[in-house]
Amino acid sequence: MASKKQSRSAAISRKTGETDIDLRLDVDGIGEASIDTGVPFYDHMLHLFAKHGRFNLEVKADGDTEIDFHHTVEDVGIVLGQAFQQALGDRRGIYRYGSGIFPMDETLVQIALDFSGRPFFQYKGPSHVPNIGGNFNFTLVEEFLRAFSFNAGTNLHVEILDGRDPHHMAEAVFKGLARSVDDATRIDERIAEIIPSTKDVL
Repeated sequence: MASKKQSRSAAISRKTGETDIDLRLDVDGIGEASIDTGVPFYDHMLHLFAKHGRFNLEVKADGDTEIDFHHTVEDVGIVLGQAFQQALGDRRGIYRYGSGIFPMDETLVQIALDFSGRPFFQYKGPSHVPNIGGNFNFTLVEEFLRAFSFNAGTNLHVEILDGRDPHHMAEAVFKGLARSVDDATRIDERIAEIIPSTKDVL
């Protein structure tokens, strides 16, 4: 049974012909992070995710970045989602829902999620966004979100309401996701021993 007094953590390794990933997660952390994916901008986003979600996160990924960054970004999203799935167990006592509207300078992002155990992902954002730093394709943000959602068993809706700078848009998404996941995974002490569903299962 999940409790703030018990460790909600996971360690997952995943190796394919395209990536080799080791990841450790402590849901009830303080935002400490050690990230090395071989994709500098992605490292920056995952640091933000850990810091603003108060998750302790370690990621070491070796991928075929000489081809492009797609496999590394997607596969780390898969493993991070699996880590939350494992760490939360039967999701007993969690608030379950998290949402908000998050600013980053000129950018405004809306996020809503439900750790329902029933994966669903919907994304709305501008098309034809320039690459970030010349080589990070903005569409990879959506690929990460989809991989995370389906492997964490989360219903996730993300919409970029306004924005011009691609770095700001990506940063607002990762920070907003972090805050929403933190809210949803916190333990509600009133129901600490109860699964938050009328079905009694998530």
